[in-house]
Order: sequence, then structure tokens, then C-alpha cells
Amino acid sequence: MAYEVLFGIVLTFGAGMLAQWVAWRLRLPAIAFLFAIGFLFGPVLGLLHPSEALGHAFRPLVAMLVALIVFEGGMALDIRQLREAGQGVARLTMVALPINWVLGALAAHYVAHLEWGTSFLFGAIIVVTGPTVILPLLRSAKLHPRVAAFLRWEAIVNDPLGAILAAVVMQIMLLHVDLHKQLFFEHTLPDMLAAGALSVAAGILPAYLMRYLFTRDLMPELLKVPVMVTLALIVFESCTIVMEGAGLIAVTVFGMTLTNLHIPGLNELRRTKESLVILMVSVLFILLTADLHRAALARLSIPILLLTLVVLFIVRPLGIFLSTLRTTMSWQERLFVGWIAPRGIVAAAVAGAAGIKLSEAGYASADLVMPAVFAVIAVTMICHGFSLGPLARRLQLTLSNEPALVILGGSAWSTDLAACLHNENVPVLVVDTTMQDLMAAARQGVPVLKTELLSAAGQESLEERPADYLIATTGDAIYNGMVCGHLAPHMGRERVFQVSPGAARLDLYRGLSRDARGKVFGEPGWSYSFFDTLYSRDWRFSCHTVTEETIERFEKEENRIDLLIVRRGTGIFIRSAEDQVRAMPVVGDLVVSMVSPGGQEQEEEEEKEPPEEK
Repeated sequence: MAYEVLFGIVLTFGAGMLAQWVAWRLRLPAIAFLFAIGFLFGPVLGLLHPSEALGHAFRPLVAMLVALIVFEGGMALDIRQLREAGQGVARLTMVALPINWVLGALAAHYVAHLEWGTSFLFGAIIVVTGPTVILPLLRSAKLHPRVAAFLRWEAIVNDPLGAILAAVVMQIMLLHVDLHKQLFFEHTLPDMLAAGALSVAAGILPAYLMRYLFTRDLMPELLKVPVMVTLALIVFESCTIVMEGAGLIAVTVFGMTLTNLHIPGLNELRRTKESLVILMVSVLFILLTADLHRAALARLSIPILLLTLVVLFIVRPLGIFLSTLRTTMSWQERLFVGWIAPRGIVAAAVAGAAGIKLSEAGYASADLVMPAVFAVIAVTMICHGFSLGPLARRLQLTLSNEPALVILGGSAWSTDLAACLHNENVPVLVVDTTMQDLMAAARQGVPVLKTELLSAAGQESLEERPADYLIATTGDAIYNGMVCGHLAPHMGRERVFQVSPGAARLDLYRGLSRDARGKVFGEPGWSYSFFDTLYSRDWRFSCHTVTEETIERFEKEENRIDLLIVRRGTGIFIRSAEDQVRAMPVVGDLVVSMVSPGGQEQEEEEEKEPPEEK
């Protein structure tokens, strides 16, 4: 038995991480792979039986992991994002939720023929769009920040509210309020309101405690993440004991308060938690899908499938359309948000627990709650997961469909590099702290940004623009390294580069730590002064498309320094002496080079030659 449990754990972790990596490589939603793996390991092959293997510990374990995921989601809710998306967010969380609840209940009753009580429970469960699904999709979608804020806030705020709503509906059904109205209004309803207020207070107070301990050097760095996780679990369990669903509100408020207190060093802790959440989401999706029983799947019927289609194409779009009337949201944003609403772990967990309790209480259609919710989860994860990117691009709600480069520093030679890329329609952005240094790039039509990238405002401004790769080209090597180190967790350590700080400083032991700087741009001797000197001697940047005739000349010409390879729709390969494998161009790639005056004359002569002479 112990070996079977260990086998299941290892299989789940390994398959989950493999699915995440494959999804990243193929640029596809990982949720769909995780769902397919869980379905394959559970109902199809019978390799995993989580609830049987873990027994009574399975549901509490799922609840704890969900609480930590929601807590991490709460840490993504920065009040400053509401300045642009506030009206839409308010409508999506306060107005759309009750509308979707009522529409979902009506659809369940008239389409799937569920009892009224069970129908309202189903409607309450499906208002939860699920941060466990939305947040991973947003990380890879490159949406405009405003649109991403709509989906993020709706998912995270509605998640606990939907769980509370489902708990209230279930309590009403279990109490048979039509027979015990006085008991409900005198005791149950006041208790629920008190529990809601308690959960908000229980989320705020620990956050201030964390700030007190962190800012007064009363907590070592090593213990900060474990203490935060432990506190989140304590807050969740304490409020859940008072009322089902209140714990999710408490941990959401806890995470949101922590973020908006702006505690120094919290970003580093958040990145650690994000990595843990990816692991937890992977494990949870596989386990919950694997735990589906064939008997539940057998109850899938034509009415339930029709109900799923009505939820997708009528309930959600109509609810969003009605709730966002007379807002600042564009029709593209309303259409996009009206379609994208994948359900996730919280919906599955609530449906499983509620279905069992209502079945025991004698509700005839309670056994259909889990199959109906499962159908909605499966279809929305697949349809919305795969359509999010293409639909966003179609509606022009993404930052860029091409790999984009950020150049830090507005010197003459870096401006020439940016202009060269811009003229070839490669997304590029020049960033500097002074407008004077950006004027030359701006006059050539190159997008510019005046900001300090080490500031919170600078990082937010960068997130609002296409930014996949960075080359720091200022004359301050230490500053270049600081910016690269600051942005590396966001962009990726293999995507941030800086001009060489000098060969001596690149020593792995005595030089600048690789964690405190970017990859060297070019060779170790190519410092800022190297490029500046070449530019002063009339070397200029040039772009050419690789053909079968020119591919053999890559990095072999003395009057040319090949620096970048741009592969449309795929990526930008930046030359670095620290590359483990040197990237080579293929026919059709765009190669960016710094060319000597003689090389420029040769290029001009080749362009003048008739095609038959080349």
C-alpha cells in the first residue's frame, strides 16, 4: 500500500512537470495537458485513485492546496491596477456575479431539468472562473494589462465569493428554509454575515503582523516564506471552521493586503511562491481529474451536454454583456471577457462536497451536480484555454505577436541599433531615465520610454509594452547588471544581456556574479567603449535577410560583426560568449550586424547588382 501511494505521488509530480514543460515549449495552455493526463491516469487506465489511496486526508489536502493557490492569487491584486480597469472590475465582481448566478440556475432548471434548489447550487458554482486556470493562461498570453486585470480580478475575487454563495445555497437547502424561515433569518443569516466580516479582519491583521516583523528585522529571510504559508493555512482553517467558504475570503484578503502594504523584499518571496503554486496547480489538476469515477462520467447525458453549451454560448456572454453596459470597456474587451471563463479546482472541489451532502439529504438531482460541473470545467478548459491566445490576437488585445527587444540606454550606437530593427518592423523599445537621450530615437519613430526600470513604476510601464528580451547598453556596468538581475526572474535569465563590464569582471569566481548581471552581449572584450569607438569610426548597424547564398558568410566576414538573429514569430537569438550552444541562422532569418564603412559600400554595390549577376 505504501509503495502504491509513493508510486502515485512520483507519477503525479513527474507527469505534472512534464506537462508544464511541454506546454511551455509548444506555447499551449498547460491546463489542457494536465487535465488530459489526469483523465488518462484515472478513469481510463486506473493508475491513480487519489481518494482511495489517501482516504479521509484527500479532501482536506485539496482544500489546503487550493487555499495556498488563492492566497498567491490575492498577492497579484495590486490596487494600483484599478486606476484603469476599476469600473470594469467592479462590474465583473459585483454585478456580473449575481446575473450569471441567476442565468446559470435558469439554464440548469429548464435545460437539464434539475430541481430549483440544485439548479441554484449549480449556478453558484459556475460563477467561479478560477484563478488556478486563469493565472497560468495570463502568464503566457501577453495580453494588454487592462484586459489581463479584468480577468485576474474577476477570477480571484469571484473565487471565494462563489464558494460562499454555494455554501449559503447549500445551507438553505439543508435547512429547508421554507419550513424553518425563522431559524434562518434569526440565526443562520446573521452568523453568515458575521463570518464574512470575521474573514476580512482575519486576512488584514496577519498582513500587518508580517509587515511589523519583516520591517523590524524580527524575521530571518530563511523563515519568511514558511511563516507566510503557515499563517495563510492557519487563517484559512480558522475561518473555514466558522463557515464553509469564509477561509477563501480570508486568504484572498491576506494576500491582497500584503501586496498593497509594499513590504520591502516581498517580490522575491512572491517569486518563490509562484514556483510552488505552479507545482501545486499541476498536482491538483491531475489528482482531481484522476479521482473522477466512471459512474459519475456515465451520468453525463444529452441534457447536461446541452446545459454546458448554454453556459458557454448564452449564460456567460449574456451576463457579461448586461453587467458591462455603459462602462469604459470596448466591445472587443467585452466580447473577449464574455467568452473567456474557464472553471477550475474550486468549482470541482465545491461540486464534489456539495453533491454528496445534498444526496444524503434526499435531493433527487444532487447526483447530477458533479457531472454537470465536470462537463463545464472540461469544455471551458479546452475551448477557452486554446482559444484565448488566437482570439486575443484577432481582437488586437495582445501586446505583440512578434518577439520584442528592449534596449536600455539611448546612446548614439544603441539608437542606431534600435532604428535598424524598427525599420525592419521588429518590435523594439528604447528605455532611458532622461528624455534628452531618447530624443534621437524618438525622431526616427522608434518607441521610447522614459523611466527607471529599477522602480515599481518602471516595471509596470514595461509590462504595458512588448518586452521579451533586454540588452542593457549604458556606460555603467554595475547599473546594467542591476537592471538585468532585477528583470531576469520576469523575462528569463537567458533573455537579459548587457554590454561587457570588462573581461576581468566576467571571471566566474572573482568577477561579477552571474546572478547579479546579465549575459554578456557579444564577446568579453566588447564593452560600451568598444561599440562607442566603432560607431565614432562610422561603423553602423545593418539588417539583411539570410538567403542560401549568404548563409555561409555568417560570422566569417572581417568587416562585419554579426550580433542578432531575428526569427519571425519564434524568438531573437542574441550573440553571447556565454552561450552553451551558438545559434545559427536559417534561410529567411533576419541577421543584425555592425558593419564597417567598407562593408557598407560593399552592401550598396551588391544591392545595385542585377539579380542575374549575383
